Amino acid sequence: MTYKDTYYLRLSHRDNPDVWGVGECALFRGLGADDLPDYEERLAEMCQRISSDGLEGVLPEGYSSIIFGVETALADLRNGGRRTPWPGRWSEGRVGIPINGLVWMGSYEQMMHRLDEKIAAGFRCIKIKIGGIEFERELDMLRALRRRYPAGLLEVRLDANGGFTPDEALSRLDTLAPLGIHSLEQPIRQGQWREMARICAESPIPIALDEELIGCRTTAEKAELLDTIRPSAIILKPSLCGGFAAAEEWARMARERNMIWWATSALESDIGLNAIAQWCDSMHTTIPQGLGTGRLYTNNIESPLYLHGDTIRYNPLGEWRLPENLQWK
Repeated sequence: MTYKDTYYLRLSHRDNPDVWGVGECALFRGLGADDLPDYEERLAEMCQRISSDGLEGVLPEGYSSIIFGVETALADLRNGGRRTPWPGRWSEGRVGIPINGLVWMGSYEQMMHRLDEKIAAGFRCIKIKIGGIEFERELDMLRALRRRYPAGLLEVRLDANGGFTPDEALSRLDTLAPLGIHSLEQPIRQGQWREMARICAESPIPIALDEELIGCRTTAEKAELLDTIRPSAIILKPSLCGGFAAAEEWARMARERNMIWWATSALESDIGLNAIAQWCDSMHTTIPQGLGTGRLYTNNIESPLYLHGDTIRYNPLGEWRLPENLQWK
């Protein structure tokens, strides 16, 4: 991926147009359940309804990233349009949110170099995407990593992105277990609930669900998924799993089942990333989150967000500068 469409939504009151909230409708093509041919049409219709009828009943069912954008813009507007949809200790600059250092798939040499960079930057939790090279080479890399950084010094999370087959998943998990892996996300492709439940029950490594949550909308559907598969953890991407209200429900339901959760951004710009970070702060999270993807972009929005060691922080004296060429419709 070298290009990503992004839609921004701006909300203001008719009697005070100079104060406005902004949200990012962070469509993720190829992954989001709302990647549909009529996406822009639904977004335009929603904006027209808001303009004519207000906010009552405007959220389009099934369009997760649009819901994410509306919730952010509305919360921002309610808090004075200062890009603080969920103000708190983090947006005041008093605390940082610990995050994992993300190592993307690549060649053995590229991944080792990226690992060295993350560890040198101070990260104590590393998330490694696997499946891009031969499994034996990935094992070599992880063994080399553990020789230098034992489990007590460095937490290692793995993300298979559904790359294992149901038949090979448990044997691979058995091979990885001696390496002190914190968790492994989505070992097999989503939608195979019976196989995923078997893997979760027998795996020596805690299993976290990620893509499996996408498209699960109702409370009953969420309960059925969690009670059937019984994962150790779930990964919440608010722009993909139904927005912030839905993410809060996922988090509550996970806690009720003694499952842990953490949030991850999904290639949002700093508008969306800022909203997720503030929401995480409001949820009083303590474990490392997955909130460091904004650095991928060459034309990201200028914002007060910055990385400090293994934390993402907010400078309350910093500036937000949205691109001047944005054409608000």
